[in-house]
Amino acid sequence: MSDDEFRAALSRLAAGVVLITAHDPEDGPRGEDVGMTATAFLSVSLDPPLVMVSVRNDSRMDDLLELQPLWAVSVLSGHQRQIAGRFAMKGRISDRLLFEDIPCVRGEVSGAPLIGGALATLECRTEQRVVAGDHTLVIARVLATSAPAEEDGPLTYFRGKYRQLD
Repeated sequence: MSDDEFRAALSRLAAGVVLITAHDPEDGPRGEDVGMTATAFLSVSLDPPLVMVSVRNDSRMDDLLELQPLWAVSVLSGHQRQIAGRFAMKGRISDRLLFEDIPCVRGEVSGAPLIGGALATLECRTEQRVVAGDHTLVIARVLATSAPAEEDGPLTYFRGKYRQLD
C-alpha cells in the first residue's frame, strides 16, 4: 500500500474540525498564543472526561504541549472555514498575526484563546502523551466546557475539503 492509497482511503472518513490553542508564556515579553487546526480529535472517556488530539511530531504545537499542560479546543462551526484554513497553512505567518482579527476570549482555566462563534469550547489539561508513528496522541482531562446556543452546523473535512453540514 502506498502513502497515496492510504490517504485516499482515509479521506472518505468525514471528520469534525477543531482549533487547538495554547498560550506559550515563554515566547516574548507577554507570551504568544499558538493555534493548530485538527481533524484527529475525539472523546475518549466520560468518567473521567477525557479527549484526545493527534499532533505531528516536532511541530510547534507538539513542542508547546510537551511543556504547557493547559490547552483548549474550539469546535468550529460551518461558517468558520477561513479560521480552519488559516491555522492549517504550511509555511504560515506568525501565530500572533493569525489571531489578530479573530474574535476570541481567554479561557479562565487554560489561559488559551477560545474562538468566538465556535459550537463548543473545551479547556483541557494533558494527562498522557503517546508517540504513534509520526504523530503524538495527546490525551487530556476536560476541565471546563461551554456550548453556546449556536444555530450553525459543524465544519467537517471530507475528501480533502472543508464542508458545511446543514
